[in-house]
Amino acid sequence: MTDPTPSERIDARLAALGDWRGATLARLRRLIHEADPQVEETVKWVKPTNPHGVPVWEHAGILCTGEVYKGYVKLTFANGAALPDPANIFNASLEGGTRRAIDLKEGEDVDPQAFKTLVEAAVAHNLAKKKR
Repeated sequence: MTDPTPSERIDARLAALGDWRGATLARLRRLIHEADPQVEETVKWVKPTNPHGVPVWEHAGILCTGEVYKGYVKLTFANGAALPDPANIFNASLEGGTRRAIDLKEGEDVDPQAFKTLVEAAVAHNLAKKKR
């Protein structure tokens, strides 16, 4: 028997949630894949207090992480402070020098096109950093 792939582990985590948080993160995950078909899914920071780890989407480095809390879903963009956000969808971690996040509570959503544009900007940023 082989270990589950990162994508299978994320699938299982979303299914196990069985509520709006799993549905929200699944929708954002789908938008990430639409914005960047070459994105790679990984799971990082597995530890006894977080046995499922944290879903991570990467392309030439980390694009964003997806975390689930009791009252909200958080998508943190590793280099969010360097990304254009004309639709102002970042609403958390705004004071940080590097990261920016999107926190979504039950019933909240992001504009799909604005979100995909943000993911595309994160990919472009990582690729430009890699070239240097």
